[in-house]
Amino acid sequence: MIKQVLLLLLFLVTGATLSVSESQSASLLPHAAESFNISYIQMKSTGSCSYLVAISTSCSSPRYTRDHISIAFGDAYGNQIYAPKLDDPASGTFESCSSDTFQINGPCAYQICYVYLYRSGSDGWKPESVKINSYNGRPVTFYYNTFIPRDTWYGFDLCRSASTASYQVSVQKWLIFLVLGLVLSFWL
Repeated sequence: MIKQVLLLLLFLVTGATLSVSESQSASLLPHAAESFNISYIQMKSTGSCSYLVAISTSCSSPRYTRDHISIAFGDAYGNQIYAPKLDDPASGTFESCSSDTFQINGPCAYQICYVYLYRSGSDGWKPESVKINSYNGRPVTFYYNTFIPRDTWYGFDLCRSASTASYQVSVQKWLIFLVLGLVLSFWL
């Protein structure tokens, strides 16, 4: 009977782990920003920091684009960096199968956890990935591999999902310790 109860608890903990993994992978897809507001950029004196942003364009993107491309990214504390115009068709920016690197200055942020791209124009553009290197955090890469809709901020917000995931992981740990405690109490 005790072995059956322990086996049942083990299945419950494993099931919780699998459901957490599934919910995290679904949130890693780019999406249209519902409540993103570019005018939210903080103007407080947080210093000025430099960010190195590498954007790779997919080989299935149009050969070149004349569209206007903007980027906004930031951390979970409201620090936002914005570059209103990255494109320069004369220099071959955002050609298919290429990578372009930009140095963007803005307020100092902690770990970058969201990025949005904005495209206006009629050519179309399909980024492969966006990699952001900052002075105060680990480099982070966001994988798009999809066409950016016209006149829409489109990208990732992992700030909220990261805090939700850490809460879910702590619940997982609690369940594992509970099961281990039950196992040890029966053996002692």
